[in-house]
Amino acid sequence: MRGAFLRGCGGGALRAFRGGRRGAGEGMMKLHTTNIRRVVYTGAKDCKIHVRKGRPELRNNKNSWANKLPAWVWVIISFLAAMVVWYILSILPKTDRAFPFAPVTIEGLLTMIDRGVFWQDLSSSLISVVSGFALGFVIALPVAILMAWYIPVRNVINPWIQFIRNIPPLAYVPLIVICAGVGRPAQVTTITIACFLTMCVTIYQGVINVDETLIKAARVLGAKDRDIFVRVIAPATLPFIMTAIRLGASVALTTLIAAESTGAIAGLGMRIRSLNNTFEAAPMLAYVIIIGIIGILIEKIIRFLEKKLTGWQETIN
Repeated sequence: MRGAFLRGCGGGALRAFRGGRRGAGEGMMKLHTTNIRRVVYTGAKDCKIHVRKGRPELRNNKNSWANKLPAWVWVIISFLAAMVVWYILSILPKTDRAFPFAPVTIEGLLTMIDRGVFWQDLSSSLISVVSGFALGFVIALPVAILMAWYIPVRNVINPWIQFIRNIPPLAYVPLIVICAGVGRPAQVTTITIACFLTMCVTIYQGVINVDETLIKAARVLGAKDRDIFVRVIAPATLPFIMTAIRLGASVALTTLIAAESTGAIAGLGMRIRSLNNTFEAAPMLAYVIIIGIIGILIEKIIRFLEKKLTGWQETIN
């Protein structure tokens, strides 16, 4: 059992526990009630106070029925729960027009395929997302390392990164259109900026959290900056880089509609805005679901790569 038993504390300590003030007598102390697990009082001169160290442990009963069910069963349960909620939304008077049920939504998607625009929209959006994400990562990686490694670079760049992060992409899209024009360049630029800001901050936090003892030991052994980066910083920062990639991919998709408001002629985000103008809820909802499915697939791929590349990490189940 964790904690420390304090004996011989006298009645004053018990009064301190009850009143939140310092008690009088032998062993006077001030205790936070959130850290006290139990008090055993056996007399005026003898009591036991069990002080809990840190936060309470999370209990995970491996013998419970919830842990015995396979993962695929929970996937089915979650899917059925979502279907129930979707069906309820499709029959309520205030939401039935915005959330048509699955058969109607699938029919709307087939309509877009028959019009010959779905595959064009899908490919156009994927090109913009992948291009913007890749450029954002290529820029974010060296900038984050320079910020963590050199204080002048950090003091100059970091305040502006924090400043721009608080501005939604939709706010500076018009400025990007003025500079880059309408179409693909403006889309890629918008997604690049959004991904860069998220990934740069995440990678930067990973680099500055590297144990300084490892860096000092490498220097004692005669390692140069390049060797320290390759053999010490890069392996230690890899989990943060993978997290940055996962967050960047999510940001790229969430920025898609804002990016494709720059005069795009095709794309999932552009088509959603177009369908909104004509109040075609079924294909619009289908496009929203498609974006979510793409996000889940990308998340699964990145997590698979993360397990392969960072399998040496200790994990807590």
